[in-house]
Amino acid sequence: MKKLKGYMHGVNLGGWLSQCDHTKERYDFFITESDIEVIKSWGMDHIRVPVDYDLVEDAQGNYKEDGFAYIQKAIEWCKKNKLNMVLDLHKTFGYSFDSGEGELGFFEKKEYQDRFYKLWEQFAIRFGKNDNMLAFELLNEVTKKEYCEIWNDVSRECITRIRKISPNIKILVGGYYNNSIEALKDLAEPYDDNIVYNFHCYEPLIFTHQGAPWIKEMDTEFRMPFDSTYGQYIEFNNKHLDHITGDMSAFDRDAMFGPEFFDRYLAEAVKVAEERNVMLYCGEYGVIDRATPEDALKWYKVICKTFDKYGIGRAAWSYKEMDFGLSDERMKGVIGEITKIM
Repeated sequence: MKKLKGYMHGVNLGGWLSQCDHTKERYDFFITESDIEVIKSWGMDHIRVPVDYDLVEDAQGNYKEDGFAYIQKAIEWCKKNKLNMVLDLHKTFGYSFDSGEGELGFFEKKEYQDRFYKLWEQFAIRFGKNDNMLAFELLNEVTKKEYCEIWNDVSRECITRIRKISPNIKILVGGYYNNSIEALKDLAEPYDDNIVYNFHCYEPLIFTHQGAPWIKEMDTEFRMPFDSTYGQYIEFNNKHLDHITGDMSAFDRDAMFGPEFFDRYLAEAVKVAEERNVMLYCGEYGVIDRATPEDALKWYKVICKTFDKYGIGRAAWSYKEMDFGLSDERMKGVIGEITKIM
C-alpha cells in the first residue's frame, strides 16, 4: 500500500479555528507558535488544522481576509518548524457533522454546493502553491449513508476545480458514517495519484467515548478499564450505545481485548486502498478525558501497533482540551510515552 509520506505522525489542532466561539481572542491565544514548537518536539511530522467556514466567510458568503490570515500563519509556523499540514474544512455553509450547529441544506441545494466549490478554489488560489507541505481535506465527516452518491459527485467536482489551480496538492476524501472504514469501498475511484482516502477511528467507541455527554444513550458516570474482555466490551456496548461499533463477535468473549481487534478492523481499509492503489490516512483517533491517562496510553499502544503494521499515517485528536487533550496537565505522566508511538 502506498504511504502518505510526511503525514505519518500528527496531531489535530481542534478547537482553534473550528468548533469554537469564533472570536479574535480565541484565534489569537488558543494556539500560538509555541504550541507548534511543542508538537515538533514530540517528534510529529504534521498537524491537522480544522477550520469552519465562519473563519473565512460571513453569512452572505463574503470572504474575511483576517480569517485567511490565520491559516497562512499556521502554514508559516509549520514551515518554520519543518512540519507538514492538513487543511481540513470542518464545517461548510449548510453542513456540519454536528447537528447542533444547525447547518442544513448542503446535500440538497446546488447553490450551497457551488459556494463550497468557490471556497475551495479560494483555498487553492491562496495556499495551493504550498503543495510540498500542505494537503487539503475537502469536508469533515459526512454523516448519512444516503448522502454517498451526492457526496461522490460533489467531491469529484470540487477536486476537478482544485486541480485547475493546484494540480499536484494531495486531497483527502472521507465517506459516510463520519468517515467510517465501511464507507471507503463506496467512495468514488481516486481522481489521480494525489488522492488520499481518509477515515477516522475511535474504536471501540464504548471505551474511547466512555461517559461522553454528547452521546444520547450514554450514562455520563460510566467508566470502564481498557483491560477488559471482549465479552465485557460487548456487554458495555449493548448497555450504553444504541448501535454496534467495531464488531467483536469473531473473538473469544473470555479473551482480553488486544491488537488482533485492530488488525481485523483495519484490514478492510487496507484492502480497499491496495485494490485502488490509493494512499490511506486516519485523520482522527483518540481517547476521551474520562478514561485514565494510563488506560489511554494502553489504547494508543494497541492501535498504533496496527497503524505501523499497515503503514497508515494518522493524526491524534486532539492537541489541547476538546475532551481529548493530549497536552492537558492530566496527561503529563504519560505524554512522553504516547508521543513516541502516536
